[in-house]
Amino acid sequence: MTPAQISTTPGRQERSAEFRAAARRLGSGVDRRRFLTVTGAAAALAFAANLPAAGAASAAELDARRIAEDPFTLGVASGDPLPDSVLLWTRLAPRPYQADGGLPAERVEVRWEIARDERFRRPVRRGSTTAHPEFGHSVHVDVKGLDDDRTFYYRFRAGSWISPTGRTRTAPSAGARNSSLTLAAVSCQAYHDGWFTAYRHLATEDVDMVLHLGDYLYEYAVTAVGGARNHTDHVLPDHYNRETLTLDDYRMRYGLYKSDPDLRAAHAAHPFVVTWDDHETENNYAGDTPENSVPPEEFLLRRAAAYRAYWENQPLRAPQRPTGPDMRLYRRLRFGRLAQFDILDTRQYRSDQAYGDGWRVPGPESEDPSRTMTGAAQERWLLDGWKSSDTRWNVLPQQVTFAQRRDVPGDAYKLSMDSWDGYPASRQRVMDGAEAAGIENLMVLTGDVHVGYGFDLKKDFDDPASRTVGTEIVATSITSGKDGAEKPANYDNLTRANPHMRFYNGRRGYALVTLGREQARADFRTVSAVTTPGAPLGTAGSFVTEAGNPGLTPV
Repeated sequence: MTPAQISTTPGRQERSAEFRAAARRLGSGVDRRRFLTVTGAAAALAFAANLPAAGAASAAELDARRIAEDPFTLGVASGDPLPDSVLLWTRLAPRPYQADGGLPAERVEVRWEIARDERFRRPVRRGSTTAHPEFGHSVHVDVKGLDDDRTFYYRFRAGSWISPTGRTRTAPSAGARNSSLTLAAVSCQAYHDGWFTAYRHLATEDVDMVLHLGDYLYEYAVTAVGGARNHTDHVLPDHYNRETLTLDDYRMRYGLYKSDPDLRAAHAAHPFVVTWDDHETENNYAGDTPENSVPPEEFLLRRAAAYRAYWENQPLRAPQRPTGPDMRLYRRLRFGRLAQFDILDTRQYRSDQAYGDGWRVPGPESEDPSRTMTGAAQERWLLDGWKSSDTRWNVLPQQVTFAQRRDVPGDAYKLSMDSWDGYPASRQRVMDGAEAAGIENLMVLTGDVHVGYGFDLKKDFDDPASRTVGTEIVATSITSGKDGAEKPANYDNLTRANPHMRFYNGRRGYALVTLGREQARADFRTVSAVTTPGAPLGTAGSFVTEAGNPGLTPV
């Protein structure tokens, strides 16, 4: 079936259109109790967004010299490097645990500068921009006119306050014959499950960029002691001990996460390329369908709030800025002739999970050829992009496990309906598209499952002897799942049931991937614990895959 023939759940697209149009008028002044009712949700949808484009002229300006506390508590970040440009981010929040960040609803002038050295003796560009209260006083500066394939340092100023210094880099030119690129793949960082120790180690790694594959934050309640962190030096405000629903909720949750010094260090050290999974909004939502049975207008309002807070708090360009509950996050980056990255969004456009989600016996519902993981437009964009690709490696950063993953050996197995196993026709269209485009070196990067996997991607997963057509590197979680174990309880079943699984480890950490002209190498970095801070870093496994000869080989 072609992408144009893919359908969504009958009636859902039409039924949701009016709510989506209304949700584009989302505002932050939503009473929480009324939000939880259908009537309140409908009323909330009537609020104007009061975005800067419409309200900047009437918004008062705050003299930055009057800011009495450090506004750069959330640090700095950069992202989406291009050959001549990089996106710089910060958000002013003297009091990060408050919805308004501790600032009045007034715009603030923020100055920025970028240089070739960390002492800023060799400046390259400088300028000023406005931090609007409508966007949580976040700043997104797309610095252009930079030299390709260079390291730069940047910082911000607001009044007399100076931000920490960040380090970033631009991509090589499109035609560059670059020979090496190193990246880190990270995912799943539940604050309440432990310390971001892996990020402290990652900040010291020599990588060109970090790919965040989703679950940057979790919507679940966080106790006064920070869950498994068990803080003894401070108490978190009561508003964290509830699920995130409103724009204020999501903004404050980002304030909590980004106040972590290890996460801030990683952002300052490397440019990030981000995509989301489910928990940035709600567990296991699928397109317009929430996890629980709530009215569609209520969920679309929540999704709009989550998407807006996500953009406000990530180093993303203006084209990614959401309109109500819609946000185009899928995009393409190129690093010379070595690698093309097609960053996917497998949440916003997918069909609802088959058989009520969970691990199920596959059948006609999950195998329906009309089901989609990506939506028709994104699928077409991906396959068209592969047709024109001339890079050595084609990398697919996305969210959920791509390879087949049976839970037990034998014929009585189940598959995860939330992963690509629940959308096999959609997966087959992607694999067929890669083959038709002549993609020889396909690498899928995945998060979500809180373990590290290494898979050979097979032409036919049901035939272990079939041709290997690519590799999949699954990055374990930063913290989610707490400490984990080297061999989880299902280790024997999964490794026996899936002969194309070349690696499985259940500790926390990240994956380090080095792409070269002749081969790619994956190192699975792990820490021994996250429920106590300061754990050392180790390497649980290392593999290479040769260019033109896909398949993981241990080293």
